[in-house]
Amino acid sequence: MVPIGLRAGATAAALLAAGLPIFLFLYGHLLDRSLRRVRSSVLPTALLALALATLHAIVEPARLAGAWSGVIDPSLHALLLSSDFGTTTAIRAFGLILIAGSARWAGRLGTGVSVIGAALVAISFALMGHTASDPQRWLLAPLLLIHLLAIAFWLGALWPLLNVIRLETEATAASVINRFSRTALCVVPLVLLAGLAMGGLLLTSLSGLRTPYGVSLVTKFAGFTVLMALAALNKWRLTPGVAQGNQFSVLAFRMSVLAEGVLILAVITVTAVMTSLFSPGH
Repeated sequence: MVPIGLRAGATAAALLAAGLPIFLFLYGHLLDRSLRRVRSSVLPTALLALALATLHAIVEPARLAGAWSGVIDPSLHALLLSSDFGTTTAIRAFGLILIAGSARWAGRLGTGVSVIGAALVAISFALMGHTASDPQRWLLAPLLLIHLLAIAFWLGALWPLLNVIRLETEATAASVINRFSRTALCVVPLVLLAGLAMGGLLLTSLSGLRTPYGVSLVTKFAGFTVLMALAALNKWRLTPGVAQGNQFSVLAFRMSVLAEGVLILAVITVTAVMTSLFSPGH
């Protein structure tokens, strides 16, 4: 279970590291008091994601071997490095290095390089797993990329939004949250729609929903449904109150953002278990 836990942690950290530059690219010019704090979080997040990805690559042979002795088996490491796993890890690491290396660069160049890194991180996930080995990979891979970029956008916005509502003036906070909410209204449904499309392609019949993979998939979709309800609450009920300086709305918005973070991490964990232990047909 340790390799699976590391996979979940590495995935969450990588998507967070990819999402922070996306947020700064879209809304960084609107930030004032919180800009430095948000920007300073990019480097440690990218380094954490890189460390977890490396650690996951080191212990993954233990899962293949079914014993910790696999960690010191050179043949298993060589097998992984020559497989899709090795390609995925290398591309993801390169993307995270770009994000970390450009974290201190101000202006368009730094932002542009970090967004390229974020795109590489998202692309890396489409290079292995069930979507990569399926005959309909040509359709599943773009759907997965849309799914992951939308999750990265969402996850990467949570920490900045908490800082915005805490540090910025009411007018600035309201402006940032309003603009984010308008974008999220278009982006967030893509998480569920792309996920449903992939599920429909991978599970060829409704009976597949009774398999462990299907149950995990339903659990994942249920989590995203709750997340979308929270996003709608933020947009239609809490954001207007934040703009008016209503303290109850401000507190409720913070709690909603924290709840979204916990739920996204839970969904990522379910996904890691689902893709590590089960296949669409079992």
